[in-house]
Amino acid sequence: MNILILGGGGREHALAWAVMQNPKCDKLVVAPGNAGIAQIAECAAMDICDGAAVVNFCDINAVDFVIVGPEAPLAAGVADRLREAGFLVFGPSAAAARLEASKSFTKEICDAANAPTAAYARFTDCSAAKAHVRDTGVPIVIKADGLAAGKGVIVAETPDQAEAAIDDMFSGEFGAAGTAVVIEEFMEGEEASFFVLCDGETALPIGTAQDHKRIGEGDTGPNTGGMGAYSPAPVLDDAVAVAALDRIVRPTLAEMARRGTPYQGVLYAGLMIANGQPRLVEYNVRFGDPECQVLMMRLGAQALDLMHAAAEGRLSQMRVNWADDHAITVVMAAQGYPGTYEKGTVIRGLDTCPEDSFNMVFHAGTSERDGRFIATGGRVLNVTARQATLEQARDLAYATIEQIDWPGGQYRGDIGWRALR
Repeated sequence: MNILILGGGGREHALAWAVMQNPKCDKLVVAPGNAGIAQIAECAAMDICDGAAVVNFCDINAVDFVIVGPEAPLAAGVADRLREAGFLVFGPSAAAARLEASKSFTKEICDAANAPTAAYARFTDCSAAKAHVRDTGVPIVIKADGLAAGKGVIVAETPDQAEAAIDDMFSGEFGAAGTAVVIEEFMEGEEASFFVLCDGETALPIGTAQDHKRIGEGDTGPNTGGMGAYSPAPVLDDAVAVAALDRIVRPTLAEMARRGTPYQGVLYAGLMIANGQPRLVEYNVRFGDPECQVLMMRLGAQALDLMHAAAEGRLSQMRVNWADDHAITVVMAAQGYPGTYEKGTVIRGLDTCPEDSFNMVFHAGTSERDGRFIATGGRVLNVTARQATLEQARDLAYATIEQIDWPGGQYRGDIGWRALR
């Protein structure tokens, strides 16, 4: 197969790495890709949210299968354009992608499906939102209703924090995502991620993970796009996974199908788990980043077979073959992230890092200049390892970090602490 992956972050590097393990992949192109991806696949410059441009590229390059990485092209309807043009694609329609593109839509679906989630209210008026916070009390969760690159969520512990978050959202800090705000009950418990492949009818769980959103060790400081992750997540054991599938995921998929918008792709359910009972925090309509890195490390070549089956409606015939192992990824970010950070710093030592089925450094925000790797983003590298135990995987990942010479970078030293405590 000739395969196109849309995206250019750490998630897409991990997807490309897994796809390249499979002999069914004859040629792989990633658009736009990054400097790490360019080491293993062809990269192509393209506006991945321009459906016509993507279709034209697929026509010219005889693409057989398209994997959409990020949420933005899905919300923009790129998967729809590809299907209309006759291409096989992994990723939901724009209508189904509303499960991530609109938090209030997800709440409506949960209400209709009787799926357990936090109590909520939606506001388009700043004063009304603040009045609701005063009536409800804190802690409380303030969310931009639309897509905000994983950053439009504030857990407010004081009334002042809540009002500041509301002001920021309505004043445009998150762009169009903040024209409406969803205010939710603060749920107690431990959060974990549940990943399910869907083909419109069948739901096939493919793994669990837990990420670390906060910048500081011990999960302190401001939220980020994710500073590390590990898989599997012990808190999301078999019993919790079955409950999440039966009470949350399958009812959601049934409601989506009932509305004429069947879901096809990966459905990422963020869950809050308390006393062994899961409640939905939010849905994402793509692989998490950095959760994808640990999932792909554990899935390997079969990831392509599973995604292809989802696109063709054959998931009922598939089984996931898990090794009894653990994977961890540690994000190396630019100094200052998630605030203002410097771009253009040089990263050395990557050529000495091992690259095999147990060790990978996935690039998230890099370019290559004069033979040197340059940091171009906030989250820059994902140092990933797989071993028999989580402790061994952690030790291997941090040993690899020691080989990387990047004074302009930062990372957390406690990824996996909840599972290892």
